[in-house]
Order: sequence, then C-alpha cells, then structure tokens
Amino acid sequence: MEFRQLGYSGLKVPVLSFGAGTFGGGNTFFKAWGSSDVAEATRLVDVCLEAGVNLFDTADVYSDGLSEEILGEAIKGRRNQVLISTKATFRMSTKKGPNDLGSSRHHVMESCEASLRRLKIETIDIYHMHGFDALTPVEETLKTLDTLVQSGKVRYIACSNFSGWHLMKSLSVSERYGWSRYVGHQVYYSLIGREYEWELMPLALDQKVGALVWSPLGWGRLTGKIRRNQSIPAESRLHKTSDYGPQVADEYLYKVVDALDEVAKDTGKSVPQIALNWLVQKPTVANVIVGARNEEQLQQNLGSVGWNLTKEQVAKLDAASEVAPVYPYWHQRQFAERNPLPSSQR
Repeated sequence: MEFRQLGYSGLKVPVLSFGAGTFGGGNTFFKAWGSSDVAEATRLVDVCLEAGVNLFDTADVYSDGLSEEILGEAIKGRRNQVLISTKATFRMSTKKGPNDLGSSRHHVMESCEASLRRLKIETIDIYHMHGFDALTPVEETLKTLDTLVQSGKVRYIACSNFSGWHLMKSLSVSERYGWSRYVGHQVYYSLIGREYEWELMPLALDQKVGALVWSPLGWGRLTGKIRRNQSIPAESRLHKTSDYGPQVADEYLYKVVDALDEVAKDTGKSVPQIALNWLVQKPTVANVIVGARNEEQLQQNLGSVGWNLTKEQVAKLDAASEVAPVYPYWHQRQFAERNPLPSSQR
C-alpha cells in the first residue's frame, strides 16, 4: 500500500482508507449505505489491515453514533495499528437543542468527548469539521481545536466540504495566532464530480492541504452497474439516496461510463477500479475513502491500487468527464501561461 504525506504535516496516510459509514445502519439513510454489525466490521478491518489500509473514517452523525461504536469494537486490541478519522458539526437526530450542532466551542468539545467515548480511544488522529459553520467565529472554532490538540485528545485537524474562502480564512487565522492548521480537506471528487479542480485544488496546492476524497464513485453511479438504456439495479442505494447527493445528467453519466467501459476492456480492470485509480493519480489527493458493504466489495476496491492507468487512458477519461466551468474559472483557464495545474485540471 502506498502512503502519502497528509498536507503540511508529518503524518503519512495510506492512499486508500476505509469509510465506516457502512457500519450500523442506524436509520433509513444509513441503512442504504450498509448495516455491518461488529462481527462483519471486525472482518472488514482485518482485510484492510492485511492490505496495508490502516486509516478508518467515520463521523458522529453516521447512524447517530453507532458507526463510531462499532468501529471502536472492531479495532479493540489494535489501536496502535490504526489511524482514526472522525467528524463533528452536524446535528445528530437524537439531539434537538439549539447548541447541538455547529462548530462552536460548546458543541465541538462536547462532540469530541462523545466520539472518544464511543470509539473507546484516548486520541482522535484526524478530527474534521464536517461542514462550515457560518455563525460561529472562525477564531472560536480554531482555538477550540487547537486546545484539543494541545490536550492530546486530537492529533491533527481537518475540514470537510468547505468553500475556498472558508478554508483560506481558516488557514490565515491559524497562521495569525500560531494555532493548529487544517492539514486535510475531505472533499467530494469523482469522474462525474470534478468541481474540486476549479478552486479547491489550486488552493490545496498553494497551501499544502491534502485532499481526502469521499464518494469517489459518484454517489454510487460508477459501480459499473448503471449503463445507458438500463434501469437502476434493484439493490442500488440510489433508490433511497439520490436526492441527497449531487445531481448528474443521465447523458453525461452515460458518456463517462462509456469511456470507463473502453478503458476496462483495455486494462482488464473493473469500472470502479478504474474510477478510483484515476483519482489517486490527481494532484493534491492524499487519500481516497472507499466503502464496502461486504468483503467482496472491499476486495474489489482494494484492487484499484498497485497499478496505474496510462497517460492516454487518463486523458480519455478526462475528456469524457470534462464540463465547462462556471465564472471566474473559465476565464482564469485562459491564462494558461501562469497556471501551475496540468491542462486537464485548469
């Protein structure tokens, strides 16, 4: 397993990590992701560690804490072998109070303590703010996170789903006060969702922030089971979750899948393996989070690394998935002489 440095830090993370959102299935939404119990979760952790995947990602809201609890049981007795990433900011469905969400000092400290209890660990390796809280001062959030780092309850901090200015302002505040800075940004990025390249990727290059990619298979659309003139398979989670994720035009999706099928014939690899391998070759990507409802799916996803698509194959996928960027990015691309990104990412 290849390990990459996570942003401007000394931490090395595997290029693939396991997303434990499939653990628990504690409500209707997360049941569509998966519902692994402790026994199955433990087996999936075993398989990951055997393959060199030692980073496990979860969040407090995943199945209302059940994902963290199951992950805590699955890693019992081998804490020193794993890295744990979890998140806070969003409201758990069991919490109704006015301070039970956001990135305030009150909520972040309470959430961190609760995650530590559920995971049965003393330190969270990577602690994410799951979204940007526009009502809490950035200084309050970052000072709180720095306090958690100084206390030993958190090792590194990261964010998720931030806009460019959200992240840049946060980095500036951390630098101003000498506080811990975000070293990672958990982002949506896939062959059918390339907006990350427009502003967040250039920012990540400039500020040395590593991307941890969530939903790399386009919200379940790049599994190889969805094709032109075919209905969505009955077992697809899209029946229950499509309205919650990014919308994708059918013709655009089919165009990308057609290109994936062509590359699959050339390589002998599966459609999801090709989609994942395309991602790990992109600038700033430190880690791609893969999920699996069972061992067979996990083994398939693990087969996406240890080899590389050719430049020609990457170019074919780039061309099939290209979309016209919105302003000001289309205008900025015209200044190619002073753009550090490869042409396919400008």
